[in-house]
Amino acid sequence: MTLTDMFRLDGKVAIVTGASSGLGVAFAQGFAEAGADVVLGARRVDRLEETAQLVRNAGRKVLTHATDVAVQADCQALVDAAMAEFGRVDVLINNAGIGTAVPATRETPEQFTSVIDVNLNGCYWMAQACGRVMGQGSSIINISSVLGITTAGLPQAAYAASKAGLIGLTRDLAQQWTGRKGIRVNAIAPGFFTSEMTDQYPPGYLEQQQTRIPTGRKGDPRELAATAVFLASDAAGYITGQTLPVDGGMTIA
Repeated sequence: MTLTDMFRLDGKVAIVTGASSGLGVAFAQGFAEAGADVVLGARRVDRLEETAQLVRNAGRKVLTHATDVAVQADCQALVDAAMAEFGRVDVLINNAGIGTAVPATRETPEQFTSVIDVNLNGCYWMAQACGRVMGQGSSIINISSVLGITTAGLPQAAYAASKAGLIGLTRDLAQQWTGRKGIRVNAIAPGFFTSEMTDQYPPGYLEQQQTRIPTGRKGDPRELAATAVFLASDAAGYITGQTLPVDGGMTIA
């Protein structure tokens, strides 16, 4: 195996949640281009076909499945469908997530809980279902956020709590599963990338935040997908339990 071969995912099967739009699309396409067959999960299953076609265009097989990660049974059903179709699961990209920006004194229990249910609990249910079937050399990648590490001016207590919790979950699953099961568990903490979530920000907010970013720009979703491919590949075989910021330097500025 050459050095560049270590970055390939040929013969692997990757599950991507939240694959109907935004960063999930970039992850699915990137993993297909790296050689993996891809299983796509999302609540809006009608919107998965465009993502599925990108996987097919890369010459890989694809399966779509309606999934609400906040529902544990849906997470198990997604993994069961992947096993029935492909007979294995090698990579999980825990990408599904939602965000809110509600002042803490006005946030309702329902608003707070809905974010935790998707962003934190949903990642746990997906990891749990995958952890039961994954073999040696498998990889789980949790998509956290720089807001699990720092702040960015908006009132996002629920979102920040969920993403910080996901960093702790990553560490614990890594110490449980890496040695015993051979499953590496890592997290990515993205900075600002264009997505449906960033479309909801107030006018001028992203431009203001870019003054905190040493690279002076938003990230390209392909850069984030490339990071995930690296973490899932043999090239990252000695990395587990870590959270890698992909933020243009925001968290060190």
